Amino acid sequence: MSFEQLSIGHEIVGKSFSPTRETIREFCEASLDFNPLHLDDNYMKGDFGKTNFGGIIMHGMNNFGVITRMLTDWLYEQNAVQRRLETRWKSPVKPGDTITPKGRITQLKTTPKSRWVCLEVEVRNQRDEVVAVGEAMAEFPH
Repeated sequence: MSFEQLSIGHEIVGKSFSPTRETIREFCEASLDFNPLHLDDNYMKGDFGKTNFGGIIMHGMNNFGVITRMLTDWLYEQNAVQRRLETRWKSPVKPGDTITPKGRITQLKTTPKSRWVCLEVEVRNQRDEVVAVGEAMAEFPH
């Protein structure tokens, strides 16, 4: 689909991801983030203010990663590039969950130098709960 064929409201859906204890551990090692939130079930049995997670949770940056993969999988085929992505975590993701990213075009703009697409992005789990939201911008060079 070319830039000219895009319209506001057009949706894209990315590949689902199901984190496991092993993938969470691997992300700890790759990111050098060994926070006990991601590794220690006993620590996570405690209360954090009014919140109790009941066990380890996935790194929020994995949400960022599934969104980025969705965008680059879509954009690469169009010779377009991701220029910006901002996200906010809404709910924790645990081992055994399955998350799926989606995007919806909210704005199309052509300038003398390029063409731009703005999208709302979100990640939902298998219970259709929103776990992350954000905005993205992509460029479709002339």
